Amino acid sequence: MKNKLFQEARGFVNQAITSQKEHDIARAKNSLSSAFANSTLAEQEQLSEMQKELKQIEML
Repeated sequence: MKNKLFQEARGFVNQAITSQKEHDIARAKNSLSSAFANSTLAEQEQLSEMQKELKQIEML
């Protein structure tokens, strides 16, 4: 079974990157936090990359 929280986090991050709106970024951050606790090591690495992407768009 695939990790639903991981999949949701990826979707929210993609949405935040596209919109660059504060509320989408906040939703993505919350989703990443939830997903991190319940993910495999490989998923955690991908989630960390997503966090970096969010930080980059926050600085714009």
